[in-house]
Amino acid sequence: MRPSHRCEMPQKAVSECNISIRLACDIFSLSQTCYRYEAKHNEENELIANWLIRLTDNNPNWGFGLCYLYLRNIKNFTWNHKRIYRIYKELEFNLRIKSQASGSDKPDALVVPLGTNQVWPIVPRDSLRSFYA
Repeated sequence: MRPSHRCEMPQKAVSECNISIRLACDIFSLSQTCYRYEAKHNEENELIANWLIRLTDNNPNWGFGLCYLYLRNIKNFTWNHKRIYRIYKELEFNLRIKSQASGSDKPDALVVPLGTNQVWPIVPRDSLRSFYA
């Protein structure tokens, strides 16, 4: 369970059941510090998300590395790469793009021996003819 969800349960208990913060935190085994913690930098995180959305819309081939280098070196933002990557993952931009297999590189079928005392070739018969010719 994520810490944000763990913190919501005691908050509900305090507001709905009118119990103390200390008791609610003891019941859900959560520290009071975690209960009172307020996340910072929400505006900056939204700004980072907006920049990442703009960059990936304009440059669909850019991955995280190019987006980070653009923000760091060209726009001179001093955000940490771990923070930018966390937001990049939350936006679900980190999905792997599967390459498409080309159909022209299919190997030839192996030749089946026609009579007794013949060996199975490792390579197709056509390849052997061109090799020995």
